[in-house]
Amino acid sequence: MLEQVVSDWGAVVMGRTSFEKNEGEGGWGRRGPMGDVPCFVVTHQAPTRSYPPVFTFVTDGVVSAIEQAKKAAGDKVVGLHGATVMQQALPLGLVDEIRVHVVPVLVGGGTPLFGVLDSSITLERTRVVATPAATHLSYRVLR
Repeated sequence: MLEQVVSDWGAVVMGRTSFEKNEGEGGWGRRGPMGDVPCFVVTHQAPTRSYPPVFTFVTDGVVSAIEQAKKAAGDKVVGLHGATVMQQALPLGLVDEIRVHVVPVLVGGGTPLFGVLDSSITLERTRVVATPAATHLSYRVLR
């Protein structure tokens, strides 16, 4: 199931924290988190060292990163990776669908995925798939 979700992605937008956390777990090598899928990292300052060409560091905000990712993705999905990007994009109306993969492990920490919202956002459940490893939930964001 997760492999199918990832294969639908034409680009990824992630925050600097997610980028650095994953980089610290062994580095990116010559590819990004989804292989050769373009990855746009929202950051206040572009790094001084070089990274694989799949990475583009976007210093002018999440809106710009998502616009660039949409162009790169063509007719494929733009995936958001990390809580900070979701917390910025969702209230701006930049999220069409939310896919959550619930794994039966409680880690006891981390960053809340949606943060604190100024108002409620109505979702329509579109899919539930239960597997031995996880429950995969899909919701359409209603406007």
